[in-house]
Parts: sequence; structure tokens; C-alpha cells
Amino acid sequence: MVTLNKKYGILSFILIFIKFQVCYSGPPFGTDDPETVMFRHWEYYISSMNNYHEGVWSGTSPHFEINYGLVPNVQVHLLLPINYDYVQHEGGNIGYADTEFGIKFRFIQEKDNSPQVGVFPIIEIPTVKNSEFSDGKAKIFLPVWVQKTWGKITSYGGAGYWINPGANNKNWIFAGWEAQYNFSPAITLGGELFYHSASSNDDKSGAGFNVGGSVNPSEKFHIIFSFGHGLINDHIFNSYIGFLWTI
Repeated sequence: MVTLNKKYGILSFILIFIKFQVCYSGPPFGTDDPETVMFRHWEYYISSMNNYHEGVWSGTSPHFEINYGLVPNVQVHLLLPINYDYVQHEGGNIGYADTEFGIKFRFIQEKDNSPQVGVFPIIEIPTVKNSEFSDGKAKIFLPVWVQKTWGKITSYGGAGYWINPGANNKNWIFAGWEAQYNFSPAITLGGELFYHSASSNDDKSGAGFNVGGSVNPSEKFHIIFSFGHGLINDHIFNSYIGFLWTI
């Protein structure tokens, strides 16, 4: 039988896992790409991310994301999460904590023999005093992303460094790579592999996978989804479901 203290220890571990799943994800995956929203165009997401391990659920329900093409090859990004956690037979919590803001800059355009490349620095800003979902410290993520397309196949990935202040915290690295196939204008499917180093003194490095894609009823409306599992240390099932409007 799992004790309450052990469950809350698991919960703390899962909340660390959520940080890299939610806060710099390229929906519906954790790995992002260098492609920016077109100049003067918008992307609106309403999504939910969920993680499960040994009777403990946690995630966002929902989170809201907005991206805008500020100038050619530059987009601004805002993410507003409603966080939750639930321990089976013990109850749960829900609340808002950190606001995510970022700027994506693509500085190399894709050509026949070379990929596109960009950076996407992100800051997590403590917004509401909420010890359940935030330690009150701003976090910064500094990644580089690369992408190349061959016909109906697109592949992208890269790595980034998290500046992670706070008691018992450690700066850490995330790396991932994704590949996807456009079966038709209505369906795209793909998968990713990812790795992260330890983000605290009590954490371990981990690796995992996600598979998913998008169903596109129209050019402006998309249903995006993924699900996956940890492969090393992170024995957690995770899923993502979201709705994307492009304008």
C-alpha cells in the first residue's frame, strides 16, 4: 500500500515532469520547432495536459496559449495554465501560478540542402502566490531548434538549457527529436523521443516518447493530440489534447 507521504513525494516528482512537458512544448509534443507564426497572424490554443503515476493525476485543465507573428520570422508567445493535481482517495488542488512568455526568432531559412534554425527563449513568471504549483522563482529556458522537410515528411528537434533557481533546484537540459508524416491535408501523425537531465537534487535524469499528431477539419481549425510514457526513471503516462485556431 502506498502511504500518503509517499504519494505526495511522487506528486512532487510529477510536477517537475510537468514543467518540461507544458512550459516549452511544441504542441502536442515536448520538442519544438523553429517555424514562426506568419507575420500579423495568430494562433490560439485551448488544451489539457495530463500525467498519471500510481494513483496520482496532475496537469493542466486547461491551459491557454496565444502566438502572434510580430514581424517576419519573429513570434511572441503567451501561455496561461490552470494547474491541478489529484491523489486518489485523498483529494486534489487546482490553481494558477506561473505565466509563460517567450519570443521565437528564426534566423536561418530552410533551403533545399539546409534546415531552418531558430531560438525560442522563454521565461516562466511567478504570477499568483501558490506553493502547490510554484516555488515563486522565475525560470528561463534557452533552446535552439532545427527543422527540415522532405515532401510529406518533416523532422525537427534540438536542445535547451533551463535556468532553474530555487531551494534544492538544479539547472538542467532538455533535448528531443520529432518526425511526422502528412498523410493528407486532414491528417498528420508523428512521434518524438526526448531526454532531460535532473532538475533538482532529488530528481533523476529521464527519457521517454510521445506519439500523436493533428486532425484538420479545416485550414483554420485543428485537433491536436499525443500520448506517451517514460522509458528511463520517468515511469509516467502522459497525454495531451488541444484545439488550435489559426487566423
